[in-house]
Amino acid sequence: LHVDRQVIGCSDHDGEQAYNLDGEELWFADFIKKEGVEPQPPFIDHMTYRDGTYQQAEANQQACKTSLDVSRTAMKDFKIED
Repeated sequence: LHVDRQVIGCSDHDGEQAYNLDGEELWFADFIKKEGVEPQPPFIDHMTYRDGTYQQAEANQQACKTSLDVSRTAMKDFKIED
């Protein structure tokens, strides 16, 4: 039994997308260097993500930021206590 996770998150100034398996990071998007990083140790069989994974991560960031703006607009009149 394995635990597979994908994390996508964003803010106004930052973002993250990563893939993990059993608590180990297999791939993450480095939005500063504009590339995908596979931080796997050299002693394992290397897993590679397909071409276009980084470009999909950039598209996911745009969708995340759009959703953030929509949520912010929808909740602008809510009181903190609510």
